[in-house]
Amino acid sequence: MRLKAVSVVKLSSPATREFWEIPVLFEDDHLLALDKPAGLLGSPDRYDPQRPNLMKLLHTAIAAGKPWARERHLTYLMNAHRLEFETSGVLLLAKDKPTLVALANLFGSEKPLKKYVVLAQGTPTEDQFEVDAKLAPHPLKIGLMRVDPKNGKKSKTRFEVLEKFSGWTLLRCEPLTGRTHQIRAHLRHAGLPMVGDELYGGKKLWLSRLKRDYRLKPGHEERPLLSRVALHAEELTLPHPATGRTVTVVAPWPKDLKVAVKYLRQYAR
Repeated sequence: MRLKAVSVVKLSSPATREFWEIPVLFEDDHLLALDKPAGLLGSPDRYDPQRPNLMKLLHTAIAAGKPWARERHLTYLMNAHRLEFETSGVLLLAKDKPTLVALANLFGSEKPLKKYVVLAQGTPTEDQFEVDAKLAPHPLKIGLMRVDPKNGKKSKTRFEVLEKFSGWTLLRCEPLTGRTHQIRAHLRHAGLPMVGDELYGGKKLWLSRLKRDYRLKPGHEERPLLSRVALHAEELTLPHPATGRTVTVVAPWPKDLKVAVKYLRQYAR
């Protein structure tokens, strides 16, 4: 398998004047894995198609013959799975249609192993636990999932405590099924809402709530340490669609998560 040097994919949106340098986590002749930043849509928004999204930006860059696309001779690139708007981490793409079909079959059979890191509110009673609770869309609130034992689809998530703080917990999560908002809904069901996940009862993380002698400089406004959903797709392991060899792709923690954990270690032991 021929690997290419680690680099970045440079993308821009003239409409919003935004610019992204997205690290390449893994690449060969069939696959391209990117470290998707939080705050960038992975796919088009059905309600607002004009919002910048990663797939449209990639396709536009390929069509324009941007240097990173031209040097790879890219004519095709499609995502094999999805990451939500606020979620950061590993996103796997196929460089040709046969690879995409093979990946679709893999993800459909739930063979890829996904590992996420999440910062949750509260403290679980056990260091390892599972939530096995069927999920279905909320009948009244669009975009919200809820536990529904009668009409929901089978949903199971495995959780492992990485670090405990006073009022917060750092967890590693393995979704064993692939339902929408699965980790978020299961954490709420377990009484451990995700930091920053206001849709499911989570709250932003503020340094002023951690540091007793916190003082804000006059004329300044405090910004939360974490205001987005504190969910990071850290690792993806799967059999390579062309060779069958096991491939593991790892995305380093984003800066906001590292900063949040740093201050929790300092002030919330």
